Amino acid sequence: MYYLQNQTNFMSTHKNALIVGGNSGIGQSIAIQLMEDGYNVHCLCRKAEGIPQGATHVAGDVLSEDWTSQSFPDSLDALVYCPGSINLKPFRSLKPADFQNDFDINVMGAVKVLHHFQKALKKGTHPSVLLFSTVAVQQGMPFHASISSAKGAVEGLVRTLAAEWSPKIRVNAIAPSLVDTPLAGQLLSNDSKRENADQRHPLKRVGQPDDIAAAARFLLSENASWVSGQIIGVDGGLSSLRV
Repeated sequence: MYYLQNQTNFMSTHKNALIVGGNSGIGQSIAIQLMEDGYNVHCLCRKAEGIPQGATHVAGDVLSEDWTSQSFPDSLDALVYCPGSINLKPFRSLKPADFQNDFDINVMGAVKVLHHFQKALKKGTHPSVLLFSTVAVQQGMPFHASISSAKGAVEGLVRTLAAEWSPKIRVNAIAPSLVDTPLAGQLLSNDSKRENADQRHPLKRVGQPDDIAAAARFLLSENASWVSGQIIGVDGGLSSLRV
């Protein structure tokens, strides 16, 4: 089923952006900021709840094929894949199914989306793709074996596609640290946990969705027209500072 939060004309002269997972957290903030820049924003996610006013909702689950027959713009200028997972366990407690599930959400979901929309991206004006990694890939953190394995594959995908799709389509990723989103709710569920998380970062706070969205806004814009194949750390200094 195809839902419209507003009357969006696919023939608009405005640019078209597709955000997978644009109804909460980082994806929601990116949607809001891109609409401020004049994009027609289309959010592919299971539920319409949380979709910013003015955006278009396309119902679907990226782990299934139920969205591939839906209506989308013929051309895309920006594509953002936000779905992710936080599965923090000692390696001894992780099962092969945990690794498979994290790989499916973080990697195979992105692969399916990118494969489906590569023709639409080629028709876009200065098109740009944004995926998400994690600070834990480069930093090395205990209890992150499953998610770091998956996000490491995302980083490889970013660099490969940036090379293969150049010069037409730019591909980058943001590698955040802990961000105050519903996905991270259990890690920030009380004052003690939040204070400890704040203090682990050189800038003494966890991230907010708008921190990540501001970087995404730049990377998707023509201001970043000479940036591709990069993994940008937006992590409160955690990946590189010792204070």
